Amino acid sequence: MKIEANSPDEYLENVPEERKEPMVKLRSVIKDNLPLGFEETMSYGMIGYVVPHSIYPDGYHCDTSLPLPFMNLASQKNYIAVYHLGIYANNEMHTWFINEFKKRTGKKPDMGKSCIRLKNIETIPYDLIGNLSSKITPQEWIATYENNVKKK
Repeated sequence: MKIEANSPDEYLENVPEERKEPMVKLRSVIKDNLPLGFEETMSYGMIGYVVPHSIYPDGYHCDTSLPLPFMNLASQKNYIAVYHLGIYANNEMHTWFINEFKKRTGKKPDMGKSCIRLKNIETIPYDLIGNLSSKITPQEWIATYENNVKKK
């Protein structure tokens, strides 16, 4: 599902009605918990949280005109998705997230490499998404990114 939007507010205006409340709440939880320095923007057709060029002038290696991506929030066809590159790049954080998700929901998360698929809006662990959002500063993300990507 592609939502045409030029801003996060416009994106949320165009989300299907049944997903608006959880999307607004997820956005709020993420913004309230992200360490200082990350910036909210539209990124890859989703709400994105990035390290801006003012902090990391090198930008994203695939397209240096883009800021360094970190998290995204999207309404997909069959679920709400939270993309967190930290759980992809850091095995310890990945394991922590899976264990904490199981504690809160009784189930293991439906995940891709960096994608957390939230199919049941009634059981979204908002506190866990907030906690996950707070775990990495922009400076820590830059160091992880450079260690995992730029050296290759």
